[in-house]
Amino acid sequence: MRGWIVLVYKLPADAMAIFPFILLKKSRLPITKTLIQHERIHLKQQIELLFIPFYLWYFAEYIYFRIKFKNHQKAYLNIRFEKEAYKHQCTIDYLSKRKFWAFIN
Repeated sequence: MRGWIVLVYKLPADAMAIFPFILLKKSRLPITKTLIQHERIHLKQQIELLFIPFYLWYFAEYIYFRIKFKNHQKAYLNIRFEKEAYKHQCTIDYLSKRKFWAFIN
């Protein structure tokens, strides 16, 4: 899963994966392999969950953890999709070895 990279001026995050695009905040340059790998993992997750369920699940977990921790950063880092992406963002061959629905573990 490669993803089409699009540079944008305004984005609420440094990068965002919305299938089939990887959106990058232009002010975030330089673009690193780690950042691209992180977003590619999200693209794979989106494909596995058939897109809309991915966004619903992601949003539901964010809301749950936001209420639980009363903190945006803690909520964001506890989303299972983010945990997988951060854990494997430095492993370049991860996507070729990744098991189906690996975000569950």
